[in-house]
Amino acid sequence: MDGERRASQALSSGLPEGGAGGESPGDGGPVPGSSGSSALLQAEVLDLDEDEDDLEVFSKDASLMDMNSFSPMMPTSPLSMINQVKFEDEPDLKDLFITVDEPESHVTTVETFITYRIITKTSRGEFDSSEFEVRRRYQDFLWLKGKLEDAHPTLIIPPLPEKFIVKGMVERFNDDFIETRRKALQKFLNRIADHPTLTFNEDFKVFLTAQTWELSSHKKQGPGLLSRMGQTVRAVAWSMRGVKSRPEEFMEMNNFIEMFSQKINLIDKISQRIYKEEREYFDEMKEYGPVHILWSATEEDLVDTLKSVASCVDKCCKATEKRMSGLSEALLPVVHEYVLYSEILMGVMKRRDQIQAELDSKVEALTSKKADTDLMRKPQPIRELNLSEVTQQDSHPSDFRAKVLAH
Repeated sequence: MDGERRASQALSSGLPEGGAGGESPGDGGPVPGSSGSSALLQAEVLDLDEDEDDLEVFSKDASLMDMNSFSPMMPTSPLSMINQVKFEDEPDLKDLFITVDEPESHVTTVETFITYRIITKTSRGEFDSSEFEVRRRYQDFLWLKGKLEDAHPTLIIPPLPEKFIVKGMVERFNDDFIETRRKALQKFLNRIADHPTLTFNEDFKVFLTAQTWELSSHKKQGPGLLSRMGQTVRAVAWSMRGVKSRPEEFMEMNNFIEMFSQKINLIDKISQRIYKEEREYFDEMKEYGPVHILWSATEEDLVDTLKSVASCVDKCCKATEKRMSGLSEALLPVVHEYVLYSEILMGVMKRRDQIQAELDSKVEALTSKKADTDLMRKPQPIRELNLSEVTQQDSHPSDFRAKVLAH
């Protein structure tokens, strides 16, 4: 009983059984609370103080391991790191909610397109009402993305789903394709709404609140065709001219983005090919089950064997279908979203280079004009006219004026 009591006391105090020194009191060692144990404890404290740096490094490594460990709370989207950043002036309460639903097909003599209902609920004071309901088509989303890029050329604008899809993969007006696009469009709008800068863009507000005819009228208020062509020509000229002295940090960033884009595009192609091969394998394998069932009806001696093979094939089909579902829901969209973001980053870097090229061009023009101005302001020596060179033969006024002009 005494031994059990001492063991329980040692465990409760965090010390090894038998005291601080690891020796039992019965062996003549120091007991807890004695001078010998306190001296040992002080020595251990001194050792810990000396190794404080090592403990700090170990705690940092442990925290990094905890952060890098897989957990359901870790986001898997390309904006995982960006979404975790909290701005000092960012409000904690969300005040803008956007829902995209009810796709409708419209058939005209010219084209066939899909429109989506967009419901916006907000508590912001700059909106005239607390709830809006409009319908938009894909071209309207493209217009909004272009306006955001023009207004904020160096910001990362969230990607839109592609307008065209791979032929033979999904039909354009298939229900699955429409639902996938609806989710992507809603994600696009919500990412803009959650952005600390883009959410207050005026064109974004018009997109959410204006009716169809009002939006068409607002689109016409932009720069004309000739102005847009001029901007395009200048942008092409600046891009062809190139940047003379790009900062080192942007050089490294551009090289990293290009390398990342190549690798993520390769991963995306390989993932799509794996999924396609899995689909072909599944379509072919699911026909073998019924074949073996029919075969067992004609072979009395092999009934059990053929049915077992059919059951095994059916289980393989279910496992393959489950694996394909995981690929199509967890891997392919995420990898392809990284591809879209890499393209957006390359576009941002290109626009940054255009801005720097424009700035360099204007600085050169300003420097040249300043040099010309300084040259004009510099006093020039005036050559004196030697009147002795004018002889008496040049007494005629016209001859004298010609002589002066010659000098």
